[in-house]
Amino acid sequence: MKRVVITGMGAVTPLGNDVASFWEGLKAGTCGIGPITRFDTAEYKAHVAAEVKDFDPLLYMDKADARRHDRFVQYAMAAASQAMDQSGVAGTLPPERIGVYFGSGIGGIETFSEQVQTLLERGPRRVSPFFIPALIINMAAGMIAIKYDLRGAALSTVTACATGNNAIGEALRAVRHGYLDAVVTGGAEAAITPVGVAGFGNMKALSPAEDPALACLPFDARRAGFVMGEGAGALVLEEYEHAKARGAAILGEICGYGVSCDAYHITAPHPEAVGGAAALRQAYEEAGGWEDPGEIYINAHGTGTPLNDSSETLAIKKGLGEEAAGRCLVSSTKSMTGHMLGAAGAVEAIACVLALRDGIVPPTIGLEEPDPACDLDYVPGSARKANLRLALSASLGFGGHNAYLAFKPAPDRQA
Repeated sequence: MKRVVITGMGAVTPLGNDVASFWEGLKAGTCGIGPITRFDTAEYKAHVAAEVKDFDPLLYMDKADARRHDRFVQYAMAAASQAMDQSGVAGTLPPERIGVYFGSGIGGIETFSEQVQTLLERGPRRVSPFFIPALIINMAAGMIAIKYDLRGAALSTVTACATGNNAIGEALRAVRHGYLDAVVTGGAEAAITPVGVAGFGNMKALSPAEDPALACLPFDARRAGFVMGEGAGALVLEEYEHAKARGAAILGEICGYGVSCDAYHITAPHPEAVGGAAALRQAYEEAGGWEDPGEIYINAHGTGTPLNDSSETLAIKKGLGEEAAGRCLVSSTKSMTGHMLGAAGAVEAIACVLALRDGIVPPTIGLEEPDPACDLDYVPGSARKANLRLALSASLGFGGHNAYLAFKPAPDRQA
Protein backbone atom coordinates (compact mmCIF):
# COMPACT_ATOMS: atom_id res chain seq x y z
CA MET A 1 0.00 0.00 0.00
CA LYS A 2 1.09 3.56 -0.70
CA ARG A 3 2.22 5.87 2.10
CA VAL A 4 0.18 9.04 2.56
CA VAL A 5 1.50 12.34 3.88
CA ILE A 6 0.10 15.76 4.71
CA THR A 7 1.39 18.65 2.60
CA GLY A 8 -1.07 21.40 3.44
CA MET A 9 -3.36 22.48 6.26
CA GLY A 10 -5.90 25.24 6.81
CA ALA A 11 -8.14 26.24 9.68
CA VAL A 12 -10.92 28.62 10.68
CA THR A 13 -11.54 28.28 14.41
CA PRO A 14 -12.73 30.08 17.53
CA LEU A 15 -9.04 30.58 18.38
CA GLY A 16 -8.06 32.15 15.07
CA ASN A 17 -8.67 32.00 11.37
CA ASP A 18 -5.50 30.27 10.25
CA VAL A 19 -3.38 27.34 11.41
CA ALA A 20 -0.71 29.46 13.11
CA SER A 21 -3.12 31.38 15.33
CA PHE A 22 -5.11 28.22 16.08
CA TRP A 23 -1.97 26.41 17.22
CA GLU A 24 -0.71 29.35 19.27
CA GLY A 25 -4.09 29.50 21.01
CA LEU A 26 -3.99 25.79 21.82
CA LYS A 27 -0.45 25.93 23.19
CA ALA A 28 -1.33 28.94 25.35
CA GLY A 29 -4.47 27.29 26.73
CA THR A 30 -6.66 30.07 25.36
CA CYS A 31 -10.40 29.74 25.86
CA GLY A 32 -12.28 30.53 22.65
CA ILE A 33 -15.67 30.38 24.37
CA GLY A 34 -17.77 33.46 25.13
CA PRO A 35 -21.34 34.75 25.28
CA ILE A 36 -23.31 34.13 22.09
CA THR A 37 -23.36 37.37 20.11
CA ARG A 38 -25.57 36.51 17.12
CA PHE A 39 -28.92 36.43 18.88
CA ASP A 40 -30.47 37.02 22.30
CA THR A 41 -30.20 33.87 24.41
CA ALA A 42 -32.40 35.04 27.30
CA GLU A 43 -34.96 32.28 26.71
CA TYR A 44 -32.43 29.58 25.79
CA LYS A 45 -30.93 26.88 27.98
CA ALA A 46 -27.42 27.64 26.68
CA HIS A 47 -25.87 31.09 26.61
CA VAL A 48 -22.25 30.62 25.51
CA ALA A 49 -20.57 29.22 22.42
CA ALA A 50 -17.20 29.19 20.68
CA GLU A 51 -17.85 31.54 17.77
CA VAL A 52 -15.47 32.28 14.91
CA LYS A 53 -14.40 35.92 15.16
CA ASP A 54 -13.42 38.55 12.59
CA PHE A 55 -13.87 36.22 9.64
CA ASP A 56 -13.82 37.75 6.14
CA PRO A 57 -15.05 35.36 3.41
CA LEU A 58 -13.95 37.79 0.72
CA LEU A 59 -10.36 36.76 1.35
CA TYR A 60 -11.24 33.40 -0.22
CA MET A 61 -14.22 33.89 -2.54
CA ASP A 62 -15.83 36.70 -4.49
CA LYS A 63 -18.72 38.73 -3.16
CA ALA A 64 -21.36 36.97 -5.26
CA ASP A 65 -20.31 33.52 -4.11
CA ALA A 66 -20.07 34.64 -0.49
CA ARG A 67 -23.60 36.02 -0.67
CA ARG A 68 -25.00 32.84 -2.22
CA HIS A 69 -23.45 30.32 0.16
CA ASP A 70 -24.05 29.42 3.76
CA ARG A 71 -21.50 30.27 6.41
CA PHE A 72 -20.32 26.63 6.60
CA VAL A 73 -19.33 26.75 2.90
CA GLN A 74 -17.49 30.02 3.48
CA TYR A 75 -15.52 28.44 6.31
CA ALA A 76 -14.77 25.40 4.17
CA MET A 77 -13.50 27.52 1.30
CA ALA A 78 -11.21 29.46 3.63
CA ALA A 79 -9.66 26.38 5.23
CA ALA A 80 -9.28 24.56 1.91
CA SER A 81 -7.72 27.61 0.26
CA GLN A 82 -5.13 27.87 3.02
CA ALA A 83 -4.33 24.16 2.74
CA MET A 84 -4.05 24.22 -1.05
CA ASP A 85 -1.86 27.32 -1.01
CA GLN A 86 0.50 25.72 1.49
CA SER A 87 0.61 22.40 -0.33
CA GLY A 88 1.32 23.66 -3.82
CA VAL A 89 -0.11 20.43 -5.23
CA ALA A 90 -2.39 22.17 -7.73
CA GLY A 91 -1.02 21.83 -11.24
CA THR A 92 1.40 19.02 -10.35
CA LEU A 93 -1.12 16.28 -11.17
CA PRO A 94 -3.84 15.81 -13.76
CA PRO A 95 -7.11 17.27 -12.38
CA GLU A 96 -8.65 13.79 -12.40
CA ARG A 97 -6.05 12.58 -9.87
CA ILE A 98 -6.96 15.08 -7.14
CA GLY A 99 -10.19 14.65 -5.17
CA VAL A 100 -12.18 16.46 -2.50
CA TYR A 101 -13.56 14.59 0.51
CA PHE A 102 -15.17 17.27 2.62
CA GLY A 103 -18.12 16.95 4.98
CA SER A 104 -20.35 18.67 7.49
CA GLY A 105 -22.45 17.29 10.28
CA ILE A 106 -25.40 19.63 9.75
CA GLY A 107 -24.66 21.83 6.74
CA GLY A 108 -26.61 24.96 5.91
CA ILE A 109 -28.82 25.20 8.99
CA GLU A 110 -28.49 29.00 9.07
CA THR A 111 -29.72 29.25 5.47
CA PHE A 112 -32.51 26.76 6.16
CA SER A 113 -33.75 28.74 9.15
CA GLU A 114 -33.66 32.07 7.31
CA GLN A 115 -35.47 30.77 4.23
CA VAL A 116 -38.20 29.00 6.21
CA GLN A 117 -38.83 32.29 7.99
CA THR A 118 -38.99 34.05 4.62
CA LEU A 119 -41.47 31.46 3.36
CA LEU A 120 -43.75 31.89 6.37
CA GLU A 121 -43.58 35.68 6.47
CA ARG A 122 -43.34 36.64 2.78
CA GLY A 123 -44.55 33.65 0.80
CA PRO A 124 -43.02 31.03 -1.52
CA ARG A 125 -42.03 33.42 -4.30
CA ARG A 126 -39.61 35.20 -1.99
CA VAL A 127 -37.60 32.10 -1.12
CA SER A 128 -34.11 32.48 -2.59
CA PRO A 129 -33.31 30.55 -5.79
CA PHE A 130 -29.98 29.83 -4.09
CA PHE A 131 -31.67 28.24 -1.08
CA ILE A 132 -30.98 24.63 -2.03
CA PRO A 133 -27.37 25.09 -3.25
CA ALA A 134 -26.61 27.06 -0.08
CA LEU A 135 -28.16 24.41 2.14
CA ILE A 136 -26.85 21.09 0.88
CA ILE A 137 -23.81 19.61 2.59
CA ASN A 138 -22.02 18.53 -0.60
CA MET A 139 -21.68 22.12 -1.76
CA ALA A 140 -18.55 22.63 0.36
CA ALA A 141 -16.80 19.88 -1.59
CA GLY A 142 -18.29 21.12 -4.84
CA MET A 143 -17.11 24.70 -4.38
CA ILE A 144 -13.59 23.60 -3.44
CA ALA A 145 -13.44 21.41 -6.55
CA ILE A 146 -14.71 24.23 -8.75
CA LYS A 147 -12.19 26.73 -7.41
CA TYR A 148 -9.20 24.46 -8.06
CA ASP A 149 -10.53 22.42 -11.04
CA LEU A 150 -10.25 19.17 -9.09
CA ARG A 151 -12.02 16.49 -11.14
CA GLY A 152 -11.40 13.39 -9.06
CA ALA A 153 -14.05 12.09 -6.66
CA ALA A 154 -15.77 14.88 -4.70
CA LEU A 155 -17.57 13.29 -1.77
CA SER A 156 -19.19 14.55 1.42
CA THR A 157 -19.18 12.47 4.56
CA VAL A 158 -22.04 13.05 7.02
CA THR A 159 -21.56 11.18 10.30
CA ALA A 160 -22.49 13.86 12.83
CA CYS A 161 -19.51 14.70 15.04
CA ALA A 162 -17.37 11.96 13.45
CA THR A 163 -17.66 13.64 10.04
CA GLY A 164 -14.20 15.20 9.90
CA ASN A 165 -12.40 12.01 10.85
CA ASN A 166 -14.44 9.89 8.47
CA ALA A 167 -13.76 12.28 5.59
CA ILE A 168 -10.02 12.20 6.30
CA GLY A 169 -9.98 8.44 6.81
CA GLU A 170 -11.79 7.73 3.56
CA ALA A 171 -9.45 10.14 1.77
CA LEU A 172 -6.51 8.21 3.23
CA ARG A 173 -7.88 4.99 1.79
CA ALA A 174 -8.46 6.57 -1.63
CA VAL A 175 -4.82 7.66 -1.88
CA ARG A 176 -3.37 4.58 -0.19
CA HIS A 177 -5.07 2.25 -2.66
CA GLY A 178 -4.29 4.34 -5.72
CA TYR A 179 -7.70 5.72 -6.62
CA LEU A 180 -6.35 9.25 -6.26
CA ASP A 181 -2.92 10.81 -5.79
CA ALA A 182 -4.04 13.70 -3.59
CA VAL A 183 -7.20 14.74 -1.75
CA VAL A 184 -8.34 17.96 -0.10
CA THR A 185 -10.20 16.74 2.95
CA GLY A 186 -11.81 17.93 6.17
CA GLY A 187 -15.03 19.32 7.55
CA ALA A 188 -16.91 22.53 8.20
CA GLU A 189 -19.74 23.61 10.48
CA ALA A 190 -21.72 26.77 11.27
CA ALA A 191 -24.61 25.74 13.52
CA ILE A 192 -24.52 28.45 16.18
CA THR A 193 -28.00 29.60 15.20
CA PRO A 194 -31.22 30.04 17.18
CA VAL A 195 -32.70 26.73 16.10
CA GLY A 196 -29.38 24.90 16.44
CA VAL A 197 -28.78 26.10 19.99
CA ALA A 198 -32.42 25.49 20.92
CA GLY A 199 -32.36 21.96 19.54
CA PHE A 200 -29.14 20.87 21.21
CA GLY A 201 -30.12 22.70 24.39
CA ASN A 202 -33.53 21.10 24.68
CA MET A 203 -32.03 17.63 24.35
CA LYS A 204 -29.85 18.56 27.35
CA ALA A 205 -26.62 18.17 25.42
CA LEU A 206 -25.32 21.73 25.96
CA SER A 207 -23.69 23.17 29.04
CA PRO A 208 -26.01 25.63 30.83
CA ALA A 209 -23.06 27.54 32.34
CA GLU A 210 -22.92 31.28 31.77
CA ASP A 211 -19.27 31.64 32.75
CA PRO A 212 -17.18 30.72 29.67
CA ALA A 213 -14.37 29.44 31.88
CA LEU A 214 -16.72 26.91 33.50
CA ALA A 215 -18.77 25.93 30.46
CA CYS A 216 -16.67 23.21 28.79
CA LEU A 217 -15.02 20.92 31.33
CA PRO A 218 -13.94 17.65 29.72
CA PHE A 219 -13.15 14.84 32.18
CA ASP A 220 -14.01 17.09 35.14
CA ALA A 221 -16.53 15.96 37.76
CA ARG A 222 -18.41 19.26 37.24
CA ARG A 223 -18.98 18.77 33.51
CA ALA A 224 -22.56 19.31 32.41
CA GLY A 225 -22.61 19.32 28.61
CA PHE A 226 -20.71 20.47 25.55
CA VAL A 227 -20.31 23.97 24.16
CA MET A 228 -21.07 24.53 20.49
CA GLY A 229 -18.21 25.63 18.32
CA GLU A 230 -17.90 26.34 14.60
CA GLY A 231 -15.37 26.69 11.81
CA ALA A 232 -13.51 24.42 9.42
CA GLY A 233 -10.35 22.39 9.06
CA ALA A 234 -8.73 21.16 5.85
CA LEU A 235 -5.76 18.95 5.05
CA VAL A 236 -4.15 18.03 1.76
CA LEU A 237 -3.28 14.32 1.76
CA GLU A 238 -0.81 13.27 -0.89
CA GLU A 239 0.91 10.08 -2.00
CA TYR A 240 4.34 10.15 -0.40
CA GLU A 241 6.50 9.44 -3.45
CA HIS A 242 4.77 12.14 -5.47
CA ALA A 243 5.14 14.67 -2.66
CA LYS A 244 8.83 13.79 -2.26
CA ALA A 245 9.51 13.94 -5.98
CA ARG A 246 8.10 17.44 -6.32
CA GLY A 247 9.98 18.68 -3.24
CA ALA A 248 6.89 19.38 -1.16
CA ALA A 249 7.28 20.36 2.48
CA ILE A 250 5.85 17.34 4.29
CA LEU A 251 4.09 18.19 7.55
CA GLY A 252 3.36 14.70 8.81
CA GLU A 253 2.20 11.24 7.82
CA ILE A 254 -1.28 9.78 8.23
CA CYS A 255 -0.89 6.09 8.87
CA GLY A 256 -4.05 4.64 10.40
CA TYR A 257 -7.83 4.79 10.31
CA GLY A 258 -10.33 2.90 12.43
CA VAL A 259 -14.09 3.08 12.06
CA SER A 260 -17.01 1.36 13.77
CA CYS A 261 -20.60 1.83 14.88
CA ASP A 262 -21.97 1.20 18.37
CA ALA A 263 -25.36 0.14 16.92
CA TYR A 264 -26.77 0.99 20.32
CA HIS A 265 -28.52 4.38 20.72
CA ILE A 266 -29.23 7.56 18.76
CA THR A 267 -27.17 9.78 21.08
CA ALA A 268 -25.63 7.80 23.96
CA PRO A 269 -22.36 5.88 23.61
CA HIS A 270 -22.32 2.16 24.28
CA PRO A 271 -21.90 1.67 28.05
CA GLU A 272 -19.12 -0.87 27.47
CA ALA A 273 -17.38 1.36 24.90
CA VAL A 274 -16.99 -1.56 22.50
CA GLY A 275 -17.25 0.52 19.33
CA GLY A 276 -14.85 3.24 20.43
CA ALA A 277 -12.32 0.66 21.58
CA ALA A 278 -12.58 -1.21 18.28
CA ALA A 279 -12.01 1.93 16.18
CA LEU A 280 -9.04 2.94 18.35
CA ARG A 281 -7.50 -0.50 18.08
CA GLN A 282 -7.92 -0.57 14.29
CA ALA A 283 -6.17 2.78 13.82
CA TYR A 284 -3.41 1.89 16.28
CA GLU A 285 -2.67 -1.46 14.68
CA GLU A 286 -2.81 -0.07 11.15
CA ALA A 287 -0.22 2.49 12.21
CA GLY A 288 2.02 -0.34 13.39
CA GLY A 289 1.57 0.44 17.08
CA TRP A 290 4.31 1.93 19.22
CA GLU A 291 6.42 0.28 21.88
CA ASP A 292 6.51 3.20 24.33
CA PRO A 293 3.01 4.44 25.31
CA GLY A 294 4.62 7.48 26.90
CA GLU A 295 5.35 8.72 23.37
CA ILE A 296 1.69 8.52 22.27
CA TYR A 297 -0.66 11.50 22.27
CA ILE A 298 -4.41 10.96 22.07
CA ASN A 299 -6.56 13.91 21.08
CA ALA A 300 -9.74 12.76 22.77
CA HIS A 301 -13.26 13.42 21.58
CA GLY A 302 -13.61 14.91 25.08
CA THR A 303 -16.88 16.79 24.76
CA GLY A 304 -17.50 17.47 28.45
CA THR A 305 -20.78 15.54 28.55
CA PRO A 306 -21.27 13.16 31.49
CA LEU A 307 -21.64 10.04 29.33
CA ASN A 308 -18.98 10.71 26.69
CA ASP A 309 -15.97 11.32 28.87
CA SER A 310 -16.26 8.27 31.10
CA SER A 311 -17.14 6.05 28.12
CA GLU A 312 -14.22 7.39 26.12
CA THR A 313 -11.85 6.75 29.01
CA LEU A 314 -13.03 3.16 29.06
CA ALA A 315 -12.60 2.89 25.28
CA ILE A 316 -8.97 4.02 25.51
CA LYS A 317 -8.28 1.46 28.24
CA LYS A 318 -9.92 -1.32 26.26
CA GLY A 319 -8.32 -0.31 22.97
CA LEU A 320 -4.74 -0.04 24.25
CA GLY A 321 -4.83 -1.97 27.52
CA GLU A 322 -5.03 -0.34 30.95
CA GLU A 323 -1.30 -0.09 31.55
CA ALA A 324 -0.54 1.47 28.17
CA ALA A 325 -3.53 3.81 28.41
CA GLY A 326 -2.29 5.06 31.76
CA ARG A 327 1.03 6.11 30.24
CA CYS A 328 -0.39 7.92 27.19
CA LEU A 329 -0.86 11.68 27.13
CA VAL A 330 -4.51 12.52 26.48
CA SER A 331 -6.17 15.91 26.08
CA SER A 332 -9.35 17.52 24.84
CA THR A 333 -8.80 20.62 22.73
CA LYS A 334 -12.58 21.11 22.80
CA SER A 335 -11.99 22.68 26.19
CA MET A 336 -10.67 25.63 24.15
CA THR A 337 -12.51 25.45 20.80
CA GLY A 338 -15.84 24.09 21.94
CA HIS A 339 -17.31 21.25 19.94
CA MET A 340 -17.01 22.14 16.26
CA LEU A 341 -19.28 19.23 15.31
CA GLY A 342 -18.54 18.15 11.72
CA ALA A 343 -15.37 20.28 11.69
CA ALA A 344 -14.02 18.93 14.98
CA GLY A 345 -12.13 15.95 13.59
CA ALA A 346 -10.41 18.05 10.95
CA VAL A 347 -9.07 20.74 13.28
CA GLU A 348 -8.11 18.10 15.84
CA ALA A 349 -6.18 16.23 13.14
CA ILE A 350 -4.25 19.45 12.55
CA ALA A 351 -3.58 19.67 16.29
CA CYS A 352 -2.15 16.13 16.20
CA VAL A 353 0.16 16.91 13.29
CA LEU A 354 1.48 20.01 15.03
CA ALA A 355 1.84 18.26 18.39
CA LEU A 356 4.08 15.69 16.69
CA ARG A 357 6.01 18.37 14.84
CA ASP A 358 6.70 20.52 17.90
CA GLY A 359 6.72 17.93 20.68
CA ILE A 360 3.99 19.79 22.56
CA VAL A 361 0.75 18.35 23.90
CA PRO A 362 -2.04 20.96 24.06
CA PRO A 363 -3.82 20.99 27.41
CA THR A 364 -7.28 20.26 28.72
CA ILE A 365 -8.07 23.60 30.29
CA GLY A 366 -10.53 23.93 33.17
CA LEU A 367 -9.82 20.42 34.47
CA GLU A 368 -9.50 21.00 38.21
CA GLU A 369 -11.79 18.39 39.79
CA PRO A 370 -11.10 15.07 38.04
CA ASP A 371 -13.92 12.57 37.82
CA PRO A 372 -12.81 9.26 39.39
CA ALA A 373 -14.21 7.51 36.31
CA CYS A 374 -11.83 9.59 34.16
CA ASP A 375 -8.43 8.61 35.50
CA LEU A 376 -5.97 9.01 32.62
CA ASP A 377 -3.35 11.73 32.15
CA TYR A 378 -5.43 14.47 30.50
CA VAL A 379 -2.65 17.14 30.59
CA PRO A 380 -4.71 19.53 32.72
CA GLY A 381 -4.25 23.27 32.72
CA SER A 382 -1.23 23.93 30.53
CA ALA A 383 0.60 22.46 27.56
CA ARG A 384 3.35 19.90 28.13
CA LYS A 385 6.53 19.13 26.23
CA ALA A 386 6.92 15.49 25.25
CA ASN A 387 8.82 13.26 22.86
CA LEU A 388 5.88 12.21 20.68
CA ARG A 389 6.12 9.50 18.02
CA LEU A 390 2.46 8.64 17.42
CA ALA A 391 -0.78 10.62 17.70
CA LEU A 392 -4.31 9.26 17.70
CA SER A 393 -7.39 11.42 17.21
CA ALA A 394 -10.90 10.38 18.24
CA SER A 395 -14.24 11.54 16.86
CA LEU A 396 -17.52 10.03 18.01
CA GLY A 397 -20.93 10.98 16.61
CA PHE A 398 -24.62 10.72 17.37
CA GLY A 399 -25.91 7.50 15.88
CA GLY A 400 -23.00 5.55 17.33
CA HIS A 401 -20.34 6.56 14.78
CA ASN A 402 -16.75 6.06 15.93
CA ALA A 403 -13.70 7.13 13.93
CA TYR A 404 -10.03 7.23 14.91
CA LEU A 405 -7.07 8.54 12.93
CA ALA A 406 -3.38 7.83 13.51
CA PHE A 407 -0.50 10.14 12.63
CA LYS A 408 3.29 10.02 12.72
CA PRO A 409 5.84 12.81 12.23
CA ALA A 410 7.06 13.62 8.74
CA PRO A 411 9.02 10.61 7.35
CA ASP A 412 12.40 12.34 7.71
CA ARG A 413 11.74 12.76 11.46
CA GLN A 414 10.59 9.23 12.20
CA ALA A 415 12.85 7.12 14.39
